[in-house]
Amino acid sequence: MPMSIDTLRVGHRYILKNYGETTEFELVRIEKEDDYIIRDLNSLEVYNLKVLIEYGKGKDYDLYELEEE
Repeated sequence: MPMSIDTLRVGHRYILKNYGETTEFELVRIEKEDDYIIRDLNSLEVYNLKVLIEYGKGKDYDLYELEEE
């Protein structure tokens, strides 16, 4: 069962799978309600989490926290 977006915590790393794409990111800050700023762990690009889910949640939607190594 995927995590709720409301349970994300600043400084933690997550994996989001949606519509066949997988994104690993770190939550940088929470600006206001439902406005999450994230940093992509592969490209280091900073953008809003809403960009990843702007078309809704697909059948393969999954969100979970990366394990610390």
